[in-house]
Amino acid sequence: MKTLENQTLLFDEDCPLCQVYTTGFIKAGMLDENGKKPFSNLTDEEQNFIDIKRASNEIALVDNKNKTVIYGIDSLLKVIGNSFPFMEKVGNIAPIKFLLKKLYSFISYNRKVIIPNKKVSEKVLQCVPSFNYKYRIIYIGFAKLMTALTLFNYSELIPDLPKGNFNRELILAFGQIIFQSLFLLKFDRKTILNYAGNLMTVSLFGSLILTPILILNQFINLPEIVVLGWFGITVLIMFIEHFRRIKILELPNHLAFSWIFYKIIALLIILIL
Repeated sequence: MKTLENQTLLFDEDCPLCQVYTTGFIKAGMLDENGKKPFSNLTDEEQNFIDIKRASNEIALVDNKNKTVIYGIDSLLKVIGNSFPFMEKVGNIAPIKFLLKKLYSFISYNRKVIIPNKKVSEKVLQCVPSFNYKYRIIYIGFAKLMTALTLFNYSELIPDLPKGNFNRELILAFGQIIFQSLFLLKFDRKTILNYAGNLMTVSLFGSLILTPILILNQFINLPEIVVLGWFGITVLIMFIEHFRRIKILELPNHLAFSWIFYKIIALLIILIL
């Protein structure tokens, strides 16, 4: 690999994904040993020429020699392109770069609902992305769609259940958000949407856990007891993860129990309809 020297990526130390790929760049020799730096460790001098707000939303690549900064997809393309020029050229083709920017924004603006963390009060600087309603709603819609699709296909593996219906699963997934939001009416809109994002991440996480069974069933006919058992384990894992996120978000504990109550209501609706 060709090393990009005197360049430093400012990363969100509370974001596991950010830590992984910045460390990966260094281990691969694409950046030198000083190629990454936690956002919270910025010096006063660096804050004079770095756009702090933009760097919270888009990873910044600092040229330590010239004191210049590029952000987001441009910074990643420069790091990768230094070793693989062809990839940088392809990434800079207008339609491709447009899509890459949208994908980057989709992940960046939602990274704190994908992997949440507690705010650390003693930190002067925290790499927290701006709240973006558009990307939050798109993320919730995406997670809801994936969840409904997975549950629809999974229900097909359980003969004792009434025949699955994709629209039904979609409505139930949407209903979960509405139901849980009723217990958060005293909070502001951002808090509710932030919780909804975490709620749908839990659902998406559950869908990923169910996926191996869906794949395995394509090759062997799994007993219904295995399918039901795996589903039960998945719900338990989801409950634990949901409860953990409630604690991180400092929201009322009763949201964990209303989540379970809704699951029971949804099951009754499926059995009746």
